[in-house]
Amino acid sequence: MIIITLQREDCIGCNYCHEIAPSYFGMNEIDGKSYLYDANEKRGFFTHKSHDPSALEECKLAEDSCPVGIISVKEV
Repeated sequence: MIIITLQREDCIGCNYCHEIAPSYFGMNEIDGKSYLYDANEKRGFFTHKSHDPSALEECKLAEDSCPVGIISVKEV
């Protein structure tokens, strides 16, 4: 299982995550911040769990490209 976490409050709206992993990240037109599709929110952290092995590579690239380091991707 792949667990993707986004700390949305600290997003600066650079759009890198959406460009790299559009299947998992979108951009909110109102506040200009990123959001994680089908995520559950808890204390400001948005988490998406996926069983798709392609999510690891795609979201790891998004994690690495995030200039403020608000994306976390791990395989459990």
